[in-house]
Amino acid sequence: MRTYQWFSAALLATALVGAAGCGSRSDHHLSGKVTFGGQPVPVGRIFFDADASKQNTGASGFANIEEGEYDTAKGGKGVAGGPTVVRIQGFHKEGADASGFGPPLFQEYSTQVDLPQEDSTKDFEVPASAARGVPKIAVPLDGGPVTGR
Repeated sequence: MRTYQWFSAALLATALVGAAGCGSRSDHHLSGKVTFGGQPVPVGRIFFDADASKQNTGASGFANIEEGEYDTAKGGKGVAGGPTVVRIQGFHKEGADASGFGPPLFQEYSTQVDLPQEDSTKDFEVPASAARGVPKIAVPLDGGPVTGR
């Protein structure tokens, strides 16, 4: 009988220690601005991937970009912090399809940063070189379809 009581107590202690660890936060709120050519990115997405090459094994996060601003707390997922690969996609609003994204402003831009392991803000400027290879668009005055040039 004593063995059963000892085993039950040990099992309860293990469960309590495990439950205490479950309350720790592995994702952090991140917000900021995203610009391209000095202007806010109209619409897009920003992804935060833990940099495994630098031994960061945290979960990935993301957020939508609207009028040059993003916030992982608004329909996104928080970030792990630490060494992170950031990928940014930006689009025109004109000529948007059902996804809400029009033609791309630039090729997907990627950069590496070291994010704090706490709630914070971080702004990003996409360099002009990211637009290489993306066709210029002409927006018709009559609201018709957008065409490449």
